[in-house]
Amino acid sequence: MSELISSGLELLVAGMGIVFLFLTMLVVAINLMSAMVLRFFPDEPKTSSSLSSVVSSNDKRIVAAITAAVHQYRHDHK
Repeated sequence: MSELISSGLELLVAGMGIVFLFLTMLVVAINLMSAMVLRFFPDEPKTSSSLSSVVSSNDKRIVAAITAAVHQYRHDHK
């Protein structure tokens, strides 16, 4: 019976070790790929002047749409 338990424990340690090594290698690979992408394809800074006019005009319409949706919801669910 003790041989069976020791074989089971060996299998448990081997299996958990393999899973741990695989997950460690996966984390290292993801970090390396992330570093490579950031190195070779850096984010380009966006121009704030051209975006600010678009955001401000869209922002007012978005706020109006959200306000109307909240008002309609409150009216329907009194």
